[in-house]
Amino acid sequence: MSIFDNLKNNPVNAAPSNQPQSGSYTFTFNALPESLTELQALPEASLDTPYKTAALTVCALCAYAAAPKIGKEMLNFLKGPAPLSPYEISFLNDRFRDGKHVPFSYFAGATPDNNYTPSTPFRVTIFSNPYSFPESGRATLHLNSGGADSPRQIKLRLKPSEGKWYLEEQMILVGVRTPKAADPWA
Repeated sequence: MSIFDNLKNNPVNAAPSNQPQSGSYTFTFNALPESLTELQALPEASLDTPYKTAALTVCALCAYAAAPKIGKEMLNFLKGPAPLSPYEISFLNDRFRDGKHVPFSYFAGATPDNNYTPSTPFRVTIFSNPYSFPESGRATLHLNSGGADSPRQIKLRLKPSEGKWYLEEQMILVGVRTPKAADPWA
């Protein structure tokens, strides 16, 4: 039984990433990881670019929506030396009370009209802008939601001794348009 059975019906393997050289990187997953071990087995888990860490953050937040304990393990891996604080855990729990669909909205094909059901394979595009790298070892990357008009951000930080980019802060769990199935005006 899948941890996502209550949210989505997903297969279990991840495909290789497609990373164009334009500052916009699209990551493709045949399925979303359902455990920390599955997340760590993905090629993106090398965390050697901020784009990879950002893409895995979306996957981990989807897991959190389905199974908070598993999602927390994944997020702590992505946060590296600075695991989730009690405040961050409280924030996540608050955001997922009624908005389990929000992290899925960042995958291609997910819109309010289809209740944020992404196309498969799952594709998420992470992009930079001229202000994305304000200082060495820091990145603020962007991604679009099928339920919002403006891009959302994920902040990352490089740990130079490891050459890995870790999640510092995510600002993607803010509101999106109500899914059609939950909209009394639809």
